[in-house]
Amino acid sequence: MKYISHWKIPPSSIDAAIKKFLETGGAPPEGVKMLGRWHGMNGEGFAISESNDPKAMYQWYAQWANVMELTVTPCVEDAEAGPILAGMAKH
Repeated sequence: MKYISHWKIPPSSIDAAIKKFLETGGAPPEGVKMLGRWHGMNGEGFAISESNDPKAMYQWYAQWANVMELTVTPCVEDAEAGPILAGMAKH
């Protein structure tokens, strides 16, 4: 399953978040594959990751929750969403 992770770093946590990122590289734990990560110039960013282990996703979330606000959302790609939406349009 793929996930969209969105974060926002509060100004009070910027220094701690930078330090943690430089020390760890922000790498996910075992069981999570990061497909891409993007950093905005406003203290916000997002990553796309893939995992079949929700506990591993939660571990990654928990590792960063003390320095940033995080939202992790399971998602599907267009190829998966299309047939579902087409089925709904028939009703």
